[in-house]
Amino acid sequence: MRAAVLHKLGQPPRFEDFPDPVPAEGEILLAVRAAALKPIDKQLAAGTHFASPRELPVISGSDGVGQLPDGSRVFFGGPRRPYGAFAERTVVRQAQCFALPENLDDAAAASIPNPGVSAWLSLSYRAKLAPRETVLILGATGVTGRLAVQIAKLLGASRVVAAGRNPEALASLPSLGADATIPLHQPHDSLVAAFRQQNAEKRFDVIIDYVWGPPTEALLAAITTHEFAPASSEARLVQVGESAAPTINLPAAVLRSTALTILGTAGIPPMDVLTGALHHVLTHAAQGRLRIDTESLPLAEVESVWARPTSSPRLVLIP
Repeated sequence: MRAAVLHKLGQPPRFEDFPDPVPAEGEILLAVRAAALKPIDKQLAAGTHFASPRELPVISGSDGVGQLPDGSRVFFGGPRRPYGAFAERTVVRQAQCFALPENLDDAAAASIPNPGVSAWLSLSYRAKLAPRETVLILGATGVTGRLAVQIAKLLGASRVVAAGRNPEALASLPSLGADATIPLHQPHDSLVAAFRQQNAEKRFDVIIDYVWGPPTEALLAAITTHEFAPASSEARLVQVGESAAPTINLPAAVLRSTALTILGTAGIPPMDVLTGALHHVLTHAAQGRLRIDTESLPLAEVESVWARPTSSPRLVLIP
């Protein structure tokens, strides 16, 4: 079969022949219909992810849409190495296959589960977003951030503030449910003022942070109080990504003057929580309430498109 084969960490995979997979007991042989190229796929291939392969060659691609022998479609994740999703065929455990709604096309079904489930879990499972709360999405112009804006509204947020670095993408977010937008590419003092203005209008209850670094420092400066005052309701900041920088400067005054809890994503949740989130995401996507921009390309072009940004639209490789 033909596949995207990784021979050396730090280099793009090559489209070439690879032995066909043979399913072991408890595994299913799938004909791959579509697989999205995501940041984690690049991190795994670069050797920068904790789960990067140690034995090569392997086929790249962590999840996708496959077809069962009976013709039905499933979303699958975690193919057994050395097999992967960027191939004509792959093998996975049956428990890692999930039925897809009939009216969800292959490109959307391959693209939306990974970022959609991440956003859903960050908002509902980690931040425990409640109806009528206010949400700030830091990094709202990326694929996951755009979905987080939509999901926050689906979960009942009364106000969603979207902050991002891509002006064109930022301008499109009101059509997805954002009530206000903040450009992150502005001087520190003006960014602090913008955060302070939005927080004063209706205090941020939940903050989903995909950027970290200087934008987060500006936000923390904006919500820090400078006088003794009764504590208000707690704000929950969920740290998800580090697209701006991997570290921040955190003054002690931020935590002593503000009712703020900083959380991480805490790894993989219990399986029932994970599958529940996937069900919600797929159902809303099939009903048109969650939208993701995609661009489909032949798998044969994997090496030439590997370096392209993984932001919107999400690239989908078709074997």
